[in-house]
Amino acid sequence: MKKKLNLPMQILIALILGIVVGLVCYFAGLADFTTNFLKPFGDIFVNLLKFIVVPVVLLSMIDGILSMGDMKKVGSVGVKTVAYFMITTAVACVIGLALANIFNAAHLFPVLDASNAQYEAKEFGGFMATLVSIFPTNMWKSFTEANMLQVIVIALFFGGAIIAAGDRAKLTRDIVSSFYAVIEKLMTFIISLSPIGVFTYMAWVVATQGSEILVSLLLVIICAYLGYLVHAIVVYSFSARMFAGISPVKFFKGAFAAMIFAFTSTSSAATLPVSKECAAELGAEDDIAAFVLPLGSTINMDGTAIYQCVATVFLASCAGIQLTLGQMIVVVITATLASIGTAGTPGAGMIMLAMVLEALGIPVAYIGLIVAVDRIFDMGRTCLNVTGDIACSLCVSKWQRSEAGK
Repeated sequence: MKKKLNLPMQILIALILGIVVGLVCYFAGLADFTTNFLKPFGDIFVNLLKFIVVPVVLLSMIDGILSMGDMKKVGSVGVKTVAYFMITTAVACVIGLALANIFNAAHLFPVLDASNAQYEAKEFGGFMATLVSIFPTNMWKSFTEANMLQVIVIALFFGGAIIAAGDRAKLTRDIVSSFYAVIEKLMTFIISLSPIGVFTYMAWVVATQGSEILVSLLLVIICAYLGYLVHAIVVYSFSARMFAGISPVKFFKGAFAAMIFAFTSTSSAATLPVSKECAAELGAEDDIAAFVLPLGSTINMDGTAIYQCVATVFLASCAGIQLTLGQMIVVVITATLASIGTAGTPGAGMIMLAMVLEALGIPVAYIGLIVAVDRIFDMGRTCLNVTGDIACSLCVSKWQRSEAGK
């Protein structure tokens, strides 16, 4: 009897096949074929993931809170999670700036003509406006719009209220547990279709990215991806080893399926079901992973931080500006705070970059120089963000076990 390939291996094969098919279609002039006939199947798969994300986050977080059984523990987990993300984001900024300045000093970044660059920054109301917006006015609207921060807040309120109600909420506890068991089965089925989504999306991306702009920005892309790689190895695998006792090889092997899916889908939220499976296999506590992963998918933006630091140095070079040490410190502070302030906002990466450029006096329109290949940057930064979510769930699980004396 032949042994069935595990999901990570299926996804890897789908990724390789997607690259091959994408290259064939690109050189054969069949990019439209991938857009019209392959990408729709990827869209269907991502739609299925988005369809299940809200119930997964809502029910898993409520179930996790009920499993903790104490809102003090929920608060303890929340503080550790936010602290981990803030620290790693600041480190990500330092790594991104260091690499970007090395590339820039070696004159590896191209100096592009920005006269035709156009980009209109989306409005950002500020941190306090974002804080107000995470508290829902209509629960059903939060669900239909898949506003993940609002869904998390709803789960926190309901989970806390069920605990406070005690024995009178036994029926509600049973309903949550029963619904979550059903959602888990549905989630397992949808995840089993992920190789299809990976193959179709990868073929489409490879076949449709313009070679001219790709070549001109190749070194900028390499710099960003080098930053992603360094951060994943130095920060995430180190923290998993140091705090959770998991070797780098085991960590990356266990997180592989989520990393590859995040890379192709460019959606941390859509990757949540896969991330949860990976975190569980690596030993994260179910209740803690159910809390950390949804929160991480909205506020953990280490990949975005590296990208915007690299992009800032590159665009400053195009504008003929040499950043000072003081300006680089401003970049680190702005990027770290913006990672929370823009959480849950569509196009958060571009909004964060626009905020940094404005703080440094660089024309926001210069973003138009790199917006054409933003998808390529986005694939790597989403992959890194998801990897960080899983690492955080492992570390917080270990810290909570240590506090409990287990």
